[in-house]
Amino acid sequence: MGDRDGGEVVCVTGASGYIGSWIVCFLLQKGYTVHGTLQNINDEKETKHLEALEGAESRLRLFQMDLLDYDSIVAAIRGTTGVFHLASPCIVQTVDDPEKMVVEPAVKGTINVLTAAKELGVGRVVVTSSISAIMPNPSWPADRVMNEESWTDIDFCRKNEIWYAVSKTLAEKSAWEFAKENGLDVVVINPGTAMGPMLTPVINASMQQLLHLLQGSTYDGKNFHLGVVHVKDVARAHILLYENTSATGRHLCVEAITRFCDHAAKVAELYPDYNVHRFSDTQPEQMRAKNASKKLIDLGLEFIPEEQIIRDGVESLKSKGFI
Repeated sequence: MGDRDGGEVVCVTGASGYIGSWIVCFLLQKGYTVHGTLQNINDEKETKHLEALEGAESRLRLFQMDLLDYDSIVAAIRGTTGVFHLASPCIVQTVDDPEKMVVEPAVKGTINVLTAAKELGVGRVVVTSSISAIMPNPSWPADRVMNEESWTDIDFCRKNEIWYAVSKTLAEKSAWEFAKENGLDVVVINPGTAMGPMLTPVINASMQQLLHLLQGSTYDGKNFHLGVVHVKDVARAHILLYENTSATGRHLCVEAITRFCDHAAKVAELYPDYNVHRFSDTQPEQMRAKNASKKLIDLGLEFIPEEQIIRDGVESLKSKGFI
C-alpha cells in the first residue's frame, strides 16, 4: 500500500495516448479525480474512449494542452496535487529538422510542465521517460545486465539519426536537472516496448511494431529493444511510483530483458499461422535478465508474463480490425 491513495486530484498529460488512457482508467478506478490533457478536445479519437471510462462522467475533466503553450499547461495542472507527464512528440516519420521538430519540443515541453508543477505547488511528478533513454549505449560492458545506470549515447544516436532516443534522453536529463535546481519531487519510469489491449481507436508505435512482426517485417529492432512489458503493468507502475513516496530515481519497466530475436521467436511460436520473420541473433551484446525491473518488483509490481503480453496485444489488434 502506498502513502497516497485515491480521493486526490491529479493531472495526466497525454491522457488520450496508449499508456495515458490506461493510467486514467486505473486512477478513476481508484477514486482519483483526473485532469486529462489532449492535443485536440474536438477530436473524438482523443475524447470518446476516455469519456466512456467508468467514473469519467463525475471525475474526469479534459483539457486541450500544447506543450509549448505555458498557459494551457497551467490551466490543466491548477488544483492538482500530482502530475503524470506522458505527453511528448512521438514523430516517427522523417522530418526536415529533427532537432527543432522532435528534440526541442520534448525538452521544452518537459521543462514547461515541471515549471508549472513547481509554481502551482504540486507534490510529486512522475515523468514518463523510456528505455530509449537507457539504450543504445555501445560503451555499456557486455558482461553486465543493463540497468538504470545506463544512459543512451546521444552522439551515437545523432550520428545514426535515432531522434526519438535523443529526444527522450535529453528530456529526462533536463527533468533531473530541473528537479535538483528547484527542489521539485520528480520520479521517473523507463518503460520498454508496451503491448497489450488498446483503449484507443488509433494504433500507437509499439503496437504497430507487433503488427509489423505479424506481417513479416524484417526490421531487427536492435537499437530499440530491451524487452516488452504489458501496457497495464506500465500504467500500474506509474501509479505505484506516485503513491510510494519512498520511490526515487529512475525505474526500468520491462517484463524481462530479452533480445529482439527472442521476442520475434515467441510471437512466431504463439501465432504460427502468420509469416513472422525468423531473426538470427539481433543483439549478441545484450545480456538477458529475468527480474531486471527490480526496483518496481520491490515496490510490489508483479509483471504479466511475455506470452500473455503478446496474446493480449494480438487479440486487441484483431478486435480493432488491424489484422
